[in-house]
Amino acid sequence: MTEPSLRRLYLDTAEATLGLVGDPRVAHGWADASVLAGLTVGALASHTARSVLQVENFLDAGEPQAAGDDGTQDPVDAGGYFAGVAGLDDPGSAVNTGVRDRAALMAADGPQSLVADMAGCLRRLTARLPDEPAGRRVTAFGGQPMALDEYLRTRLVEFCVHADDLALSIGAGPSALPEVALRVAVDVLVGTAVTRHGAPAVLRALARRERDAVAALRVL
Repeated sequence: MTEPSLRRLYLDTAEATLGLVGDPRVAHGWADASVLAGLTVGALASHTARSVLQVENFLDAGEPQAAGDDGTQDPVDAGGYFAGVAGLDDPGSAVNTGVRDRAALMAADGPQSLVADMAGCLRRLTARLPDEPAGRRVTAFGGQPMALDEYLRTRLVEFCVHADDLALSIGAGPSALPEVALRVAVDVLVGTAVTRHGAPAVLRALARRERDAVAALRVL
């Protein structure tokens, strides 16, 4: 997938996710428990919206230094990004506790504020992303340098996973995100599993589940 088409896919998926975040059932159930332990519906919606807001924040922060002898890192791909974050599969980990805390803080401003912030940011990104150079890099979570388009692939994972969570939380049907976005998300998650556990373990998880001793496909 070329950069422009990936960026268009990101924007289209973000637009579809915004429609879900703005669903009246989300606002109605804002303080209710979501399907994710420790997150209200409002906190889950807020965390989902961060995959729009954080892209702009990282772009505004400027580019990371090139890798070299000064200790700067080589860029990671989308699978390496998730594989490099410790504790994603542990609900009690520091990273997941931080996610819940940030989401609750955002949710405190209410549904109208969140939808307005997400919509405004998406409008700005729609104008901005096509003009970002093909080699544009960002410094992502944990100080990881990434190509912008690899980072957008991680955001497609977040949209696809959490739109499904949010839809279930409000009693809606499956989220209507682009099929190709779901395929990108699956590709990234399988890549994460391979980075963490190795290709043989992932092969067993896909084809011989009785030999899947490490739950190789569970990466988030």
